[in-house]
Amino acid sequence: MIGSPAQRLSVQVRTLADSYLSRALSRRASSLAHAVPDDLRPVKRREFHDYFVTHLPSSSLHPDARGPLAPFHKLPRSESVPHTGQISHSPTSFQPLVDRDTTVVRIPLRSAKHHFGAHSSRGTRSYNEDTYQAGVIDLPAFAKRPPASLTIRRRAGEPEPRESRGRDTASGDPQVFYFGIFDGHGGSECSTFLKDWLHEYIQDTAAAFELRSSLQRDHGGQFPCGADPASGALPIVQGGNAKRIAELEKILVKNWRTLVGGYFKRFVPAHFSHIGKSVLPEGQGQGEGECESKGVTIEEILEYAFLRTDLEFVSAQAARRDDEYMKVGELVHQDDILYGTSHPRSLNLGGASRFKGGSTASVALISTPTPMPFWHPNAPSSLLVSHVGDTRILLCSTETGLAIPITSNHHPSSPIEGSRLRRYAATFVTDSFGEERMSGLANTRAFGDVQSKRIGVSAEPEIHRIEMAPAEYSFLVLMTDGVSGTLLDQEVVDIVKEARTPDQGARDVVSFATEVTREGDNTTCLVVRLGGWERRQEGGLGSLGTKESREWRRQEATDPRRSRR
Repeated sequence: MIGSPAQRLSVQVRTLADSYLSRALSRRASSLAHAVPDDLRPVKRREFHDYFVTHLPSSSLHPDARGPLAPFHKLPRSESVPHTGQISHSPTSFQPLVDRDTTVVRIPLRSAKHHFGAHSSRGTRSYNEDTYQAGVIDLPAFAKRPPASLTIRRRAGEPEPRESRGRDTASGDPQVFYFGIFDGHGGSECSTFLKDWLHEYIQDTAAAFELRSSLQRDHGGQFPCGADPASGALPIVQGGNAKRIAELEKILVKNWRTLVGGYFKRFVPAHFSHIGKSVLPEGQGQGEGECESKGVTIEEILEYAFLRTDLEFVSAQAARRDDEYMKVGELVHQDDILYGTSHPRSLNLGGASRFKGGSTASVALISTPTPMPFWHPNAPSSLLVSHVGDTRILLCSTETGLAIPITSNHHPSSPIEGSRLRRYAATFVTDSFGEERMSGLANTRAFGDVQSKRIGVSAEPEIHRIEMAPAEYSFLVLMTDGVSGTLLDQEVVDIVKEARTPDQGARDVVSFATEVTREGDNTTCLVVRLGGWERRQEGGLGSLGTKESREWRRQEATDPRRSRR
């Protein structure tokens, strides 16, 4: 026991107060057990596709059984032609080489070091709470339709270009790539949960909303709402079941108000466009508002998926027993008899006690309008970023070489976050490092953090959509605050510019951040190659803009006299 009897009494009173909140959350979580739509609970885990599928021209390594009997590499020199991608007048004996099918190849992203790189270090911490995910997600395309000049059909009998191209999915759309980085605090339970399940909720939400592709025509021969090539307006409204969407959104908001209350009593998500709108049955025209009421945007899909994922995690933790209040006088509460010490959930998060920590998240989705992969110099693509917390995403401009931040830190010092939470958070304090905190938390938006949900800590994502022209950007960087809190954005970009591959760039960023840091936080960096990768040194000063300052920081970090300062 500690201190005087008055101090011991204060500890017991504070612990009992927490127990009342814990039991209230447990009762609400139990009452919401059957309120969650079953079609949004992943019952059977699907294997995540951490690889992409591409077409490669057949070669001697991947021979085509329908080709000529003689090997191609033994053709006479006079009958061979350069591999230029398009062969206009090839010899008759060489014609089977042009017409034969390409080979479908699976390439794991972790092995595609020239396209993607990831590296992580725990620093001086006892364990690493950072996680990440990369692969292909089962989602309809959300890219803008390309100009007609890029989609015009070739003349009959004209061979296709001999270039590598992505494989279409089962729905006929090009693959949608998914990159996510998660920074846990208080433990790795929440960040691991997001790594394993967040993409599942995005896929299930798109299926429940009946999201249709922005590239394909509907049964009437028309494009989905807003996806007409002549329309350049954003966001793009895609086809969906408006009546079903309105029902699911109302249930989600109601569950948040019932389970948590507080901040969520007047909570209306920014991208929920179907709440409060009357949806007419199909077949009844609505004039100019018909397109808006029947469609759904990919931003609405992501916001719903983020909030649904957080609700599942919070309700699962609230239904667990908190061991702290059980130790106060070994009291037996009536709730333990009524509801039991555990609550059956569809998600097994591990552990019998409540996890009070949380995690930040930054997710990047890339969709292309054609089968050409997004890293091709001639390929346009659509980038969608959904962000919660202080993980960070950067783009490198090919023309200027400058770092372009896409996300902002959700901290109490942010004017937007401060004004959003002033009426709920009564305790904004400044710690010894000069950082403003709210109830001990540095992030005002995060997954988990059960005890801080009532005062406004939520997983409402900050969503940005960027239409990337061919080779407009060189690469994409996703990083945790262990990197962004130590290095400047331009320093991170310049380090990647000097690397030969994205994999080497991710390693160099983590190594440099670990070397010069004074805090020793977990550091994780993901680098994704884009169309302008080969020209990454051409814009501005290349990597020379911060080279001198980086060398000075490295010398200062390795100075043996540094420890005496």
